[in-house]
Order: sequence, then C-alpha cells, then structure tokens
Amino acid sequence: MDLGLKDKQVLVTGSGSGIGKATARVYLEEGARVIVHGLTEAEVSACVDDLSSLGEVEGIAADLTKTADAETLADFAQARGTVDVLVNNVGIFSVKPFEDLTDDDWMHYFNINVLSAVRMSRIFLPEMLRRGEGSIINMASEAAVKPLPQMVHYSVTKTAMLGLTRGMAELTKGTKVRVNSILPGPTWTEGVEAYFDGLADQKGEPLDTIVDNYFKSDEPTSLIQRFVQPDEVARMIVTISASSASNGSAHRIEGGIVRNIL
Repeated sequence: MDLGLKDKQVLVTGSGSGIGKATARVYLEEGARVIVHGLTEAEVSACVDDLSSLGEVEGIAADLTKTADAETLADFAQARGTVDVLVNNVGIFSVKPFEDLTDDDWMHYFNINVLSAVRMSRIFLPEMLRRGEGSIINMASEAAVKPLPQMVHYSVTKTAMLGLTRGMAELTKGTKVRVNSILPGPTWTEGVEAYFDGLADQKGEPLDTIVDNYFKSDEPTSLIQRFVQPDEVARMIVTISASSASNGSAHRIEGGIVRNIL
C-alpha cells in the first residue's frame, strides 16, 4: 500500500533502538528520507549503518532534556529539507514504588517523557502551520489510560502526552496539519528484554516462565497474551502519520489490555 510518503522527510526521536528504530525502518521502506536520533554518537552511528541500505538516512546525537540540544537536532533536520513528519518517541521507564519516588524522580520523568516532545513540537508545529500541512505523532502508552501501580510516575507522564496531543491538535483546525498519539501495550524492546532478563536472574527462573507469568498475573486482560513487537507499533505509527483524516486522536495498539470499547 502506497502511503504517499515517498521523498517525505521524517524525524524520529529516540530512534537508536526499540520502537523508534523500527519506525525509522518502516518509513525508509515507504520511501521516506529519515533523520534518526539517539543520546550518543555511537548509538546513532550504529543505527545509521544498520538502516542505510534501505534508503536515505542520517542522524545526530542530542540530549532532548536540554533546549539547546533540541534546537541543534531541529537545525540538523531543517538543513536537509522540510520536516514533513515528526515522531516524538523519546521516553524512559522504570519500576519503582510510589512512596520512594522523589521530586527529582518526577521532574526527571517529565523532562524526558513529556518536555522532550514539547521542545521538538514547539519548533516544528508553528512551521507546519505556516505551510498548512504536516504530521506529528506523540508516543503515549496503554498506561496513559490504565495507570500501572508499579510505574505511577511513568503512567502519569503518558497521560500528559494525551493532553498535549489533543491540545496541539486543536491548534491545527482548518489546516492539513495533524497531531495524534499512539498507545502501545507492553512491547518487547531491548530495554524491556533487559529488565526481564534481570528479573529472571533474580528469581532463578527461565525467561519464558517469567514472561508467561507476567501476562497471567500483571496483564490478565491482554487478549493476545504476549508482548507487542516493535515493528507492529511502527507500522501503526507510520500509517496514522500518513492519514489525512486522523487528527487529535489516541490510537491503541496494546493487545486488548484496556477493557474499553472506544
């Protein structure tokens, strides 16, 4: 299916691995030109090397908790042409008891998971509005609408992303600019795999057993009873970003965990 993305320029933040890298890959397969981003030059270089056979891809390292770095990333992308699609994918997670979360923990999570998207969108949304077209995708989570007790801090930042998305979308009325969010469920990224590997070592149980028990005990409402794969999320991101009729919406790809008909 031709999504009309050939020769469009796409910027995917946090694309050195996981969902972000899978998303960059799918955009390249669709014929887009892609700017990838990571926290270190080594991560970005490895990503570019891995994806370069698929099409035109360049990248730069930047710490998006810093406004100056966000501006540097934007300048890098704009020097290569108009950014048609921005995917705000940067984010972190951790498991930590609510009572142990300090003010600094909360500020750290908001700075990375929410303000990184604010910083990038603050640059690119006005530019898209001036052109009258463009697409922004904000990465949320099923935890945004089904907060996780073991990750209250993470969940709250993802709920904030839904508000940010709808608020930005309201600014686009009457244009061809769209702002949408994606809500993945538990996804088997490198970070999640590392977490479960550590849990398996800690409990002295096989990884497969730990994963099976996770869905039985922690996510019993999951209809697929497995982790979502990064490329499954990536394909939804790419499709929604190219849709001319989707705007201000939250699109779920969480395996049916959330018991809700909407």
